[in-house]
Amino acid sequence: MADRSTLSQQRAALEQEWSRWIPGPAPQPPSEDGARIRGEVARSWMRSLPSVDPGRGSAPSEPGDIAPRWAESPLRGPVTELADQLHGITHDAGYVAAVTDEAGTILWSYGGAVMRRRAEQVNFAPGGQWDETHMGTNALSLALQTGKPSRVFSAEHLVAALHGWVCYCAPIRAADGRQLGVLDLSTTWDRAHPLAMSTAQMLVSAIETRLRAGGEAAAETGFQLTSLGNARVIRDGRPVRLRPRQIEILTLLALKPDGYTHERLHYAIYGDRPVTSSTLKADVSHLRRATGGKIANRVYQLTVPLTCDAVDLAAALEAGDTAEALRLYRGPLLPGSETPGIVEWREYFEVGVRTAILASGDPEHALRYGERMPGDMAVHEHALRLLRRDDARRAVAVARLHAALRV
Repeated sequence: MADRSTLSQQRAALEQEWSRWIPGPAPQPPSEDGARIRGEVARSWMRSLPSVDPGRGSAPSEPGDIAPRWAESPLRGPVTELADQLHGITHDAGYVAAVTDEAGTILWSYGGAVMRRRAEQVNFAPGGQWDETHMGTNALSLALQTGKPSRVFSAEHLVAALHGWVCYCAPIRAADGRQLGVLDLSTTWDRAHPLAMSTAQMLVSAIETRLRAGGEAAAETGFQLTSLGNARVIRDGRPVRLRPRQIEILTLLALKPDGYTHERLHYAIYGDRPVTSSTLKADVSHLRRATGGKIANRVYQLTVPLTCDAVDLAAALEAGDTAEALRLYRGPLLPGSETPGIVEWREYFEVGVRTAILASGDPEHALRYGERMPGDMAVHEHALRLLRRDDARRAVAVARLHAALRV
C-alpha cells in the first residue's frame, strides 16, 4: 500500500484542481497541459460535462431486472469459476469487484459487508450505469472509452461523490477482439495499492482464457504454457518445440499482459550483459512464428489466448487463495533458468507461497508443502503447532523435521 501521507497529498492536489475547474454554474475542463490532471482524464471531463452533473449523488439505474441479463452473459461462467479468487480479494484486501457489459452497466458485483454498503450508496451495484454519459469520468468509463486498463484516483472522478474512491479497471475481450465489458476493483482512496492494477489485469486474463476455451481453463485448443517445476508448451493439443530462451520469453510475456518495450525485455533477459539487440529480435521472431504471429511488434505483447500455470499462481497469491496457490505450485519457475527476469519472478513465487503457508491456519497446507520442501524446518514446525496432539499426521511432521535437522 502506498504511504498514506503521499496519497493524502495527491488527493489534496487533485481536489484543488477539481475545485478550480468543475464547480459553478458553467463548469470548464482544464487544459490538457494542466499541472496535475492527466490528459485522458481532462478529455473525459470534457466529454462528460454536457450530460453529467458533478454534484449527482449516485449512478442511475438501468430500467428492469438485471439478473436475466447476467444469467445470459458470456462472462457469467468465467467469473463464476474465479469466484473464490474474487471473493478473496474483496474480503482480504477490502475491495469491491464488479463486471459490466459493453455499455458500462454493472451486471455483477461482490464485496465485504462494509465495502458493499459504501458501494451501494453510489449505486456501484448491478443495474448501475457507469458509462461517461451517465456517470462521467471513472475507471470503468475510461476503460470502455480507451479499450485500455485505467486507474482513477479520488478527485480525478468527475462526480464529487466518488472522490473518496480509487478504482482499477481492465477491459474484457472476446476471442474475436470485441469488448464484452470491464472488470473493476474499487476501494477507498487510502487503500490505493500499486499491485491492484496488475491484479485486475491478471483476473481479466484468466477470464479471457476461460472465454476462449469455452469455459474450461484447460482446453484442448489454444496455447498452454507450463513453467512451474518444468517447461512445456502445447498448441492445439500438440507439443511445441522451443529453445529454453524462447520459453523464458514466452513466460515473461505471459506474466506481464501489458507487454515489454524492446529495451525492457532485453534487460529482463540479459541484464547488464553486452548482448546485441539482434539476438533478442531473432528469438522473438522464432517465437512469433511458433505462436502463429501472435506477438505484437511495437511493444512485445501476447495477442493470443494463453493458459499459464504461473499466471494463475500469481492471481491466486494476489487473491490470498492459499489452497489454489499450493495446488499450482509444483516447483520453482523454470528451475534451470538464470535469466534475470525469470529469477525475479521465481523468488517472488517462492517467497509468496512459503509466506502464505506459514500464515495459514490449515495444517494440511503445511503438510502438503512440507512434502515438497523436506528441508524447510520452519514449515514442519508450523505443521506441528497446528496439528492436535491426537492427530496421527503429527508423526509425519515429526519425521520430516527430524530428517531436516540431520541435513
